[in-house]
Amino acid sequence: MAKPGKLYLIPTTLGDNEPLEVLPISVKTVIEKVSHYIVENEKSARRFIKKIAPRKSQPSLQLFVLDKFTDIFESQHYLEACNQGYDMGLMSEAGVPGIADPGALIVQMAHKKGVKVVPLAGPSSITMAMMSSGLNGQNFAFNGYLPIDKTERKKTIKQLEHLSFEKNQSQLFIETPYRNQKMFADLLQTLSAATQLCIAVDITLSTEFIKTQTVQDWKKGKVNLHKRPAIFILHKK
Repeated sequence: MAKPGKLYLIPTTLGDNEPLEVLPISVKTVIEKVSHYIVENEKSARRFIKKIAPRKSQPSLQLFVLDKFTDIFESQHYLEACNQGYDMGLMSEAGVPGIADPGALIVQMAHKKGVKVVPLAGPSSITMAMMSSGLNGQNFAFNGYLPIDKTERKKTIKQLEHLSFEKNQSQLFIETPYRNQKMFADLLQTLSAATQLCIAVDITLSTEFIKTQTVQDWKKGKVNLHKRPAIFILHKK
């Protein structure tokens, strides 16, 4: 019986920049030897692999798609190649697998099946925003997307602000890029003037913008967040 393959958690870039400017050489080494992948989008995954390893045979690649339309029962078989002795790669569409990413389901399966999970270093917008914020890196929470409904969203913002003050805990969240400007407006309308707010946009790209200041100071200027990947962090002391 073949020795089980490993599941490599392969980070990707956060935008359209040169991969090896932000990724370690270990990512290139793994991609050059692995031909079985679980990805969010086949087209962009093939493009990324070609950019990292241009000599790698594209027809030899076996890609399994994991997105919001993937049948859970079907995904149960995605690690079959590992059972046959092949190493596999799990890739997010942007950043690291398993963090704000559907790949966590596959990692959970790997643990249950006894497949060794190997995480590779790479850019995560969540951790990089936290690193750059100057807020409480000892105690923070990622809350994903806030409610779309305006009333519910403002209610949640106030709850996160209260939680931040009560636990001395920085609160991180994200928004769909085309709704960023509305989120920013609601934050300025809802948060207390002295609450610290960090906005981290286009992390690792040439247009990167990261700034932390009070809500009162944010109200003094303008910032364009429309259709730009952003992380929001609030902290009330």
